[in-house]
Amino acid sequence: MNTRDQVAIPDIQSSTDKRKIAIDKVGVKAIRHPVRVAERGGSVQHTIAMFNMYVGLPHQFKGTHMSRFLAILNAYEREISVESFKIMLEDMVERLEAESGVIEMTFPYFINKSAPISKVLSLMDYEVTFVGEIKSGKRIFNMKVVVPVTSLCPCSKNISDYGAHNQRSHVTISARTKDFVWIEELVEYAEKHASSQLYGLLKRPDEKFVTEYAYDHPKFVEDMVRDIAADLNRDKRIDQYVVESENFESIHNHSAYALVERDKAKK
Repeated sequence: MNTRDQVAIPDIQSSTDKRKIAIDKVGVKAIRHPVRVAERGGSVQHTIAMFNMYVGLPHQFKGTHMSRFLAILNAYEREISVESFKIMLEDMVERLEAESGVIEMTFPYFINKSAPISKVLSLMDYEVTFVGEIKSGKRIFNMKVVVPVTSLCPCSKNISDYGAHNQRSHVTISARTKDFVWIEELVEYAEKHASSQLYGLLKRPDEKFVTEYAYDHPKFVEDMVRDIAADLNRDKRIDQYVVESENFESIHNHSAYALVERDKAKK
């Protein structure tokens, strides 16, 4: 071994920073990794998630060790489960010597749905995000689902001699949970309060049914978020939530939008 091989490689990230400005989040984004998600029906779904991983950096440190985030992610089984996701958060904060940390895991989740009349089966995909956070010694878990639905305008129905304009909408539910909640449950909260839910495949009798069903169940964005919020208020497993609805208008070049946010701990 020559002299050059014996020279220690400096650790610049661990050096002292004199600006005395702490960083709230520092880490890595947009890492793809396989995950395994339990389905309510008892099966397991294999999918690919996009990970964002951050820690808080105290003011005295120049930088964090970016390679450790990848090492932590790859230290677990080839497919990360919901259970190992929570353990990984603890491990990340400990190994990076941080007091706070966040892991965001976003993935497509598929539900096999039966068409309303023909009963033909098809897959619908939903965007799901798990967010685990350690802050001030508290462990917090949030789940977010984006649910595409149909909304039909009550005003258009009321003022028109025939027909009514409708559009595809995105309902987003972000829930902070204190007990286990299935992904399917949040999806159902959104779908049952839309003018109509969506399906991957519809036969002609199904198309007739959903068209007429939407006409019989007109909803403004305000109606949808209020109805969903009422259900979330009754769910004792949910401590805090944000429910949003965005209608991609079919007769305007803009969207209609509404949001309800509630922290149940605050009266």
